[in-house]
Amino acid sequence: MSDAPRPTQDTVHRLLGTLFPDGGRLEVAPVTEGGDHSTWWAGTRYVLRFALDAPSSARMRREIRLRDLVRQHVGVAVPASLASGEWTSGLTYTLDTRLQGASGDAVDVTAAGEEDLAGLLGGLRAVPAARAETLGLRRTPPRSLDVLRREAGRAAERLGADGEFEPARLAQFTAHAAAQLAPQPGAVVVHHDLKGEHLTVTPDGRVRGALDWADAVIGDPAEDIAGLAVAVGSRAAVRAATLAGYGARASLRGLWLARCDTLVRLAGRLYGTDDSPLPLLRTQLDRAWEAILLELVTELSDKDPDLS
Repeated sequence: MSDAPRPTQDTVHRLLGTLFPDGGRLEVAPVTEGGDHSTWWAGTRYVLRFALDAPSSARMRREIRLRDLVRQHVGVAVPASLASGEWTSGLTYTLDTRLQGASGDAVDVTAAGEEDLAGLLGGLRAVPAARAETLGLRRTPPRSLDVLRREAGRAAERLGADGEFEPARLAQFTAHAAAQLAPQPGAVVVHHDLKGEHLTVTPDGRVRGALDWADAVIGDPAEDIAGLAVAVGSRAAVRAATLAGYGARASLRGLWLARCDTLVRLAGRLYGTDDSPLPLLRTQLDRAWEAILLELVTELSDKDPDLS
């Protein structure tokens, strides 16, 4: 990967010059948020994304097709590819429309924004999974919440010793509780990376778009509920999931996926090799661990109505 070509500002200007008149004169700047792709702003209306290796090229081609499929179902904007091809031998690019709004990490979501998120979750359930599979989306099995709970327990003990977290907060999540939240049959199209930077939010708190569909899979819908808990807070995520028709089981499963994940990630940053921004990881931990009334539910039906 270290020997892979990387686009420069000259690369960007030359490519834009071939795509439309005066494109090479657009003001360009690298996108610093994230890091999974080499991405550049092009003027105020476009985003130019480059794949840096063969697997990324394959994901980008699949993502372009998937966005065209989900756009007709979800209630928020999805970027459209205005042009795509190879920017160097074997490596692809896409010139996308730029969605208006700030990162979800920078703007709080309002009640109206929660309705927007409900439309996103409900729309993903409506996408024909079989059709998405023909585009190359893989089916992924649900994660074991008990395995994740035990991993989070080890992380919580280390974090507790350093004053980063109170381990007793995780103790309420027992093996029995994890077993109650085992996934139910039924897989849907899952964005699988619904963090704040992939949501565009307007100053009035409305969620207007969802970015970066490269990691989408067919799998456990609780993963997207978990992503929203980390992105916008547990209360907003559970309210959005409820509005989308998900019941207590799916919402609580998403909640505890998020809580365990944030403990593991923070410990990985402090004691491992993760180089994610520490303030953001702490903020995500706080969001996921917001107290919600749904936690008081002790009896769950054998089958959630949302997956019937």
